[in-house]
Amino acid sequence: MDGVEQTNESWRILIVEDDERLAELTREYLESNGLTVSLETHGGPAVERIRNEQPDLVVLDLMLPGEDGLSICRRVRPFYSGPIIMLTARTDDLDQVLGLEMGADDYIGKPVKPRVLLARIRAMLRRVTEGSQGAGDEGSGEEPVRLQFNDLVVDRSMREAWLNDESIDLTSAEFDLLWLLASNAGRVLSREEIFTALRGIEYDGQDRSIDVRVSRIRPKIGDDPIHPRRIKTVRSKGYLFVKEA
Repeated sequence: MDGVEQTNESWRILIVEDDERLAELTREYLESNGLTVSLETHGGPAVERIRNEQPDLVVLDLMLPGEDGLSICRRVRPFYSGPIIMLTARTDDLDQVLGLEMGADDYIGKPVKPRVLLARIRAMLRRVTEGSQGAGDEGSGEEPVRLQFNDLVVDRSMREAWLNDESIDLTSAEFDLLWLLASNAGRVLSREEIFTALRGIEYDGQDRSIDVRVSRIRPKIGDDPIHPRRIKTVRSKGYLFVKEA
């Protein structure tokens, strides 16, 4: 068994997977490592279960009976802000891009290795937990918990952002990326740096998830998608968050 972290005890995971044997084996592994796991094997009831249970994280299969994972992801985002990891047996980049555009935070190819899934779950939930516990850091000489750039405010402790005092609707992964870029304002971050910081694995040079998320974040923070002034693409290098946009 992997070392169980004390903070894992309160983490509740909902797995939506129609392969009952795989789902049960995955549940056993995750629970042996300190997580609380519930299962749903049909796409039909998944939306209401997510709405009612509000799990800390959802593991969502792409291909499901009743309703597919993309549709479920799109429908739950208005009322569920937790991380969603999508499982896909397909290798088509389009499915991965669509999943991210519908609001998924990460994706893992099937067959799923339980150890890899556990590592991704822990990494995502740690970021959420650390952000919410960061309220006491301000003034301590550590990284600030609130950043302001004219009409844009990003708060790490609340995991929220505002534009002209209006709350911005961001997924967990979008917030993590926005915070990473904003807290490094004025410095170009390569896709390799961003990928490693957010997903904890090396960038393979092909993954488009960072580009998709940037394209989703730009209009939400009042940036021009065609001629961005706040999050600039630096050709062959990465992305730059401009301090005074």
